[in-house]
Amino acid sequence: MRAEIEALVDAVKQSIGLLRRHLDWDTAKKRLAELNQLAEDPNLWNDAEAAQKVMRERTDLDDRISAIERLDRELEDAVTLIELGEAEEDAEVIAEGENAIRALEAEAARRQVETLLSGEADQNDTFLEVHSGAGGTESQDWAQMLMRMYSRWAERRGFKVEVLEVTDGEEAGIKSATLQVKGHNAYGWLKTESGVHRLVRISPFDSNARRHTSFASVWVYPVVDDRIQIDIKESDCRIDTFRSSGAGGQHVNTTDSAVRITHIPTGIAVACQAERSQHKNRATAWNMLRARLYELELKKREEKAMAEAASKTDIGWGHQIRSYVLQPYQLVKDLRTGVTSGTPGDVLDGDLDPFIEASLAQRVYGGGGEVEDID
Repeated sequence: MRAEIEALVDAVKQSIGLLRRHLDWDTAKKRLAELNQLAEDPNLWNDAEAAQKVMRERTDLDDRISAIERLDRELEDAVTLIELGEAEEDAEVIAEGENAIRALEAEAARRQVETLLSGEADQNDTFLEVHSGAGGTESQDWAQMLMRMYSRWAERRGFKVEVLEVTDGEEAGIKSATLQVKGHNAYGWLKTESGVHRLVRISPFDSNARRHTSFASVWVYPVVDDRIQIDIKESDCRIDTFRSSGAGGQHVNTTDSAVRITHIPTGIAVACQAERSQHKNRATAWNMLRARLYELELKKREEKAMAEAASKTDIGWGHQIRSYVLQPYQLVKDLRTGVTSGTPGDVLDGDLDPFIEASLAQRVYGGGGEVEDID
């Protein structure tokens, strides 16, 4: 076996060992057996809330244990495949085994990062807002590119994406959009993406083909489930209705079905126009407002913690986090971690994992600091 592949095999084994220790393997197996017994108890659903909690824990634990067992099994199969290929001098079989090990190494590394997602809302679905910055059509087109980038990233992970609100630009692109990303750990994976994203390119809207810099903001906040209580006084809110905008069916722009709720004490405003029913849009908007207020509380806690640990990098809302340069050269650079990519087309098509994983690790372990920007 080649030295490179032996090193990858060792890396996968090390990752599997770390995953087992993080899970507390023997305790986790016993707990899963207990949860399986509880799930078979016909009296479990007499208390629906308790039953849902049991089933959530059971599903999560089963998924994590099964993933580790599968990684272990598939690594052994891949090593065996390479040994068979070497014995028969079959280069094709050897290549198949080596490719399998590379894929396992990438998955094991990703699952290792996933163990960092231990915040109280990390497992929840998430809302993601995109807002264009100053610059008119240029920034509005950039905002639409970001909306597509996050949608593609979510699709790659098997997450479901629902568009809750879109405000179109005057000529092209969007002024703003709100997505709901549904999937296990959706908020945990995306929470470090909040911030200002900068694009440098030759403008397709400039007849003189000049280079333009555009900015757009991303804001990520968790969907609040029944486990999290957020009390909102209706007297503190202003509710406005308006007509939905954008492409749609024959009823679009004919009724005031879209809803905007403004929380007066904080100035937070949310809007939803995903449904034709004003009642459904209103219910979704209330959920979004609860989530925004919860995210505000999480942010306050984090800022307090970060003030006590000055070595950690400030990655809060309003700070530029990443530059995407399409001309004069091809480069994406994260300004917090220094992670770069020479293929911005792939990044804009959803290949965000290297950036997300590095920022999550930095958020937990600290270190680093703002990296010098690129022109």
